[in-house]
Amino acid sequence: MSKRQSPKLRTVTKSIAAYPLNKFNSEFPYILGQEIVYLLASKGRADLEGSEWEQIFALCIGAEWKPSNVGLDDVVKGNTAWGAKTVKSNVRDFKDLKTIRLISGRNSPVYSYGGTIDTTADPNVIGNQVLEIWNERVSAIREKFKNLRTVVLVKSNDLSQVAVFEFDTIRYDSELYDFIWNPRGNLEGFEKGTKTKRFTWQPHGSQFTIHEKVPEETLILNIKQPEKLDKEKILKTIGFDKSWVTVKRK
Repeated sequence: MSKRQSPKLRTVTKSIAAYPLNKFNSEFPYILGQEIVYLLASKGRADLEGSEWEQIFALCIGAEWKPSNVGLDDVVKGNTAWGAKTVKSNVRDFKDLKTIRLISGRNSPVYSYGGTIDTTADPNVIGNQVLEIWNERVSAIREKFKNLRTVVLVKSNDLSQVAVFEFDTIRYDSELYDFIWNPRGNLEGFEKGTKTKRFTWQPHGSQFTIHEKVPEETLILNIKQPEKLDKEKILKTIGFDKSWVTVKRK
């Protein structure tokens, strides 16, 4: 009797991300710090929001900034895409950060499924619909990119302290969560069998919020506050005069 042979299989190549999760290169914190200092000096105020953070992050990792309507793939490098989020925190020392709330856009079951929202209805039915809208968005982006992440910038009010971390952007299995209506009429989703809150959804405005744990490998930076650049000196240095402005009237 001949010896049984194992079947020959085609080699499957795993899609490798741009870099390991939360393993930013050695220059990343200095490029990020430089951009924040320049922003503070040029603006004269601690104003760093979504699109600017997307551009700064893309610069830090040598990626391309491609603003997206969906908001899940605003930064692209090879087969990896990122959605970039900012969130403020009043925690004194960012080493003590435990969880953050990420506003992740509008998920409207009324628009997607029709009907109306009744806060006396079964919360799990509405919760499942909210998650399914999110899941469809994630699936659509994953058709284009094998690796999908969210990169978060946590910032203090004056940008003297920032924290950066990533997590894989995933679909959520609704069977793993229990939903309830809270006293304010908002929907809350908890990990089954625990008191760990993962989602909040507001019927008015359909705002979907994900409660995310801050990982141990979070990058934390303390930023020295620069002096504000003198506007008059800058204009004089570049030689600005009235000839730079052309006035037209209809």
